[in-house]
Amino acid sequence: MGEPHDGARQGPAAATGGTGPAASVAGVAARLREKPPVGAGPLGIVAGGGAFPAAVAEAARASGREVVLLLMQGFADPALERYEHLWFRLGSLGTVTRWARSRGVREVVMVGALTRPRVRDLGLDFTMVRLLPRIARLFRGGDNHLLSGVLGLVAEQGFVLRGAHEVAPGLLLPAGVLGRVAPGARQRDDMAKGLQVIRTLGQFDVGQGVIVVDGLVACVEAAEGTDQMLQRYGELRRTGRLRFAAGTGVLVKAPKPGQDRRVDLPSLGPGTVVRAAEVGLAGIAFEAGGAIVPDAQALVASADAAGLFVVGLPPEERGAGDPAP
Repeated sequence: MGEPHDGARQGPAAATGGTGPAASVAGVAARLREKPPVGAGPLGIVAGGGAFPAAVAEAARASGREVVLLLMQGFADPALERYEHLWFRLGSLGTVTRWARSRGVREVVMVGALTRPRVRDLGLDFTMVRLLPRIARLFRGGDNHLLSGVLGLVAEQGFVLRGAHEVAPGLLLPAGVLGRVAPGARQRDDMAKGLQVIRTLGQFDVGQGVIVVDGLVACVEAAEGTDQMLQRYGELRRTGRLRFAAGTGVLVKAPKPGQDRRVDLPSLGPGTVVRAAEVGLAGIAFEAGGAIVPDAQALVASADAAGLFVVGLPPEERGAGDPAP
């Protein structure tokens, strides 16, 4: 298959060669630590599922940047074809990076929902076949381990890795009560406990969310994600395993300690609010500056309509090993 045309929905072309010697471990580590100023050239947006890729693209364009969308097959919304784009399989690193460089992309951001694939489903091109032993090791750990490793592979191709909070800071949720409903003292205690749980479990690369009700840790987010954790909590209430009245308990969302915030920041949207209300929670708390939302006004309107509070908690001082946002 030849080079894809701009705006045409195609899979990536087959790779025809390597990309040169892999960078040394020290060199890769140095690139991952570097934080050069956000550039003004085309921004490559590696798009997974959901509304966030479009929100980041529009925020970047509003700041005057051109955007190029790299759409993950099986995950990205076909509506994103309205931007210059390339559809690609997750295992076609060499192909997609060559195409992005040909469009002048030097900075890349990864955003959107993505379920962990099986190695055999990646559709490996020649570059990724050479890296297969490393890729297999990346799958032996949690999501942060995997995604940080993927960032390392992309950095080796000569790109600067950005986070959504860097290229679209307006999507970050602020501190304070965001709607008409405010939490009470008992709910604030639940928030504090939820953050403590996330900080403790985060060192094991487990989840970014927890449900705390009257001091009880009712559910912890694991591989299923926030929506299914909420569904599980609702089922526990429905079957009588948990006997809490409606309008109690808090969903708490925050990044894991030490998490690379360029990937997989916690996200919130009106759908999260609706599901939290459906299962009988009183509200949602998140780390201010540590969660992104595609449409804050819609989030607040949804919370007000449901009678839920949404609160941004000031981030605590980070440990020495935690990367800055």
